[in-house]
Amino acid sequence: MSTAQRTAVIVGAGVTGLSTAYQLARMGYGRVIVFDKDGIGAGSSRRAAGITTGLLWSETGIRARQVATRLFRELSRDLPGYVFHNEHGCLNLFDERLWPARERLLPLYDRLLAPYQVLGPEEIQRRWPALRVPKGFLGLHDPLGGYSEPTEYLAGLRQRLLELGVELRERETVSGLELRGDRIVGVRTASGVVAADAVVAATYAWTLPFLASAGITLPAKTFVHQRYVSEPLAAPLPLPPVNADPFGGYLRPAHGGRILLGVETPARPEFRVSDLGFRLDELSDQEGLRDRAIERFRDFFPPLATIRWESAHVGLLSFSLDGEPILGPVPGCSGLFVGLCFHSGGFSYSPASGRFLAEYVANGAPSIDLTAFLPGRNPADETQAYLAATISQDQSFRRRH
Repeated sequence: MSTAQRTAVIVGAGVTGLSTAYQLARMGYGRVIVFDKDGIGAGSSRRAAGITTGLLWSETGIRARQVATRLFRELSRDLPGYVFHNEHGCLNLFDERLWPARERLLPLYDRLLAPYQVLGPEEIQRRWPALRVPKGFLGLHDPLGGYSEPTEYLAGLRQRLLELGVELRERETVSGLELRGDRIVGVRTASGVVAADAVVAATYAWTLPFLASAGITLPAKTFVHQRYVSEPLAAPLPLPPVNADPFGGYLRPAHGGRILLGVETPARPEFRVSDLGFRLDELSDQEGLRDRAIERFRDFFPPLATIRWESAHVGLLSFSLDGEPILGPVPGCSGLFVGLCFHSGGFSYSPASGRFLAEYVANGAPSIDLTAFLPGRNPADETQAYLAATISQDQSFRRRH
């Protein structure tokens, strides 16, 4: 059977699921259906920071992000109303304690032709006068990085998917997987079984309870994450998005002359999603967290002292046992594919993760080597031990965007 005669069901209408649908439709794959129990981007995607850098910590991650940044630029031309903001690149900030580990990766960046510049405090302030970088800090600037506004990106994807003939079935819950032996043959919904030749679980924080219906477990944990958006400033400030690990978070410009501030909570225990009916709106912002974050950040970015805040957004980050994404075919369950555990970089990976998942579905293999991301790479006993333990975020990998 040719791919033009097949049906793919994608569960989850966040950026990974929508990107997969977009790529399949562009490939001419037959029928593509996207289900979401709520609406487009109602989960983690709409709450994402949207920051992108290609300067990661593994060869597979760097190669995947090279694909993603190229696709973001292409999508800026193809998606109505969407712009990939690359005007200032992306700045990754390090103090004297954190820099040595990143410095050891510079030869890897050179070998993979990932461009970068190492900037001292004076050069950072010359380029972006609003930033005050402490002595001894260094910036690793990614000229290909940038940021996206999730609402614009999701709206543009939705419109293009409809134009491409993708079926978007919002507010329709997929309750489980339909199997025949060791092969996926469809999904179960309230209106009955929807037959499929391939199913992509892009369910992110809901993946474990979703796959439990088929007896499948993956080493995935979720952690609460907060970000805050300011009121419009009197005048927009020229800034790059900044991954600022020494200060426990990140900041970037936001739509309409606003500032977005993201904050990690390293001591907060993991949050377990055990029910498909769970919604992120049930999460609450941690009292006093924003003010403590401002206290840490304001010497670095003095305007924070007078900024007024408009909104708070609480979401979940997903981490695997080894800190790398889980992406590809699920062993022992033919026709089932997953994409999750992108640490805090699910949005940044999404054009590439969608491309790779579509290639797995349509072609049987991705265009780059993704062995390091494959589901099933961890032994079953290690997976069970990881899932049984309760940990806080600081006991997981510290990996940003």
